[in-house]
Amino acid sequence: MSENIIVVLGAGSWGSALAILLAKNGNNVRLWGRDANKIAAMQQQSCNPYFLPDIPFPKNITLFSDLSQCLNGVNDILIAVPSHAFQSTLVACKPYLKSSCQIISATKGLEPQSSCLLHKVVAEELGAAASFAILSGPSFAKEVARGLPTAICLASDNESLLDSMVARLHNNSFRVYKSHDVIGVQIGGVVKNVLAIAAGIADGLKFGANARAALITRGLAEMCRLGDAMGGQAQTFTGLAGLGDLVLTCTDDQSRNRRFGLALGQGKEIAAAEQEIGQVVEGKSNAGEVFRLAEQQQVDMPIVEQVYNIIFHGKPPQQAVMTLMSRALKFE
Repeated sequence: MSENIIVVLGAGSWGSALAILLAKNGNNVRLWGRDANKIAAMQQQSCNPYFLPDIPFPKNITLFSDLSQCLNGVNDILIAVPSHAFQSTLVACKPYLKSSCQIISATKGLEPQSSCLLHKVVAEELGAAASFAILSGPSFAKEVARGLPTAICLASDNESLLDSMVARLHNNSFRVYKSHDVIGVQIGGVVKNVLAIAAGIADGLKFGANARAALITRGLAEMCRLGDAMGGQAQTFTGLAGLGDLVLTCTDDQSRNRRFGLALGQGKEIAAAEQEIGQVVEGKSNAGEVFRLAEQQQVDMPIVEQVYNIIFHGKPPQQAVMTLMSRALKFE
């Protein structure tokens, strides 16, 4: 029985959606959250009343707030916490992990202090031989939880981990494509968060469809430049984890990052925009992390730079747009 158990760490909207998907696929799922009161409420109501209130949990989801109990005897651990909590969650898990454990990250972001990719965090904490995969692509939590058609990418350099996780995740409405590009898939997942804020700002300023299309296209060029410098594969950025996720988050208001940018473009303060959304806006911290990473890699990312200036230096959005539009002319 223990071989069929999978742990999902993070009981927010994305973690809960993945737990529901895995449970519907016949896996025995342990879903962990750090807030014992919220876990108790979820247990009582048999759903996530905070983020997915109208989608009941299957009976084969067991809820935990005690990490040691949740991880007892388990080999497969899917982490779906915000990026700023990824390393601390991994550190908290270490005393309870089996040597054969497999870590699957559904977190889109970087380690905040170092702008380090998350597979490196796993290697630092668990050793270079640790089995790791990254799940990323165009996937809103509510649509996945409802069983709406979704295609996503799973990347790892461990073929057996890829095969075992595809078997757990894949069904008729959730199509999983395999990849070996661990770096590129992570770059796509974090850069698109920042670009979605930019697209939201442009729409908040009522700049229209032309501007949105230009931001997506030139933003993709920035993603590709950074990905190339980091060792990612070009085809990744025109696939689900790159262009697919970028289009989704830049064009639909289910995206927290887009809604955050929309509020900034409408003149709202950062704190008010965050409070209005009521969930972690990954792109806010990602803007600083990707900006620092671009500087380290000496990669030109003008859209990311302006989002960074708006969030961390208070640059007015209109002025940021003028900076972009007044850049020297060049070939595409």
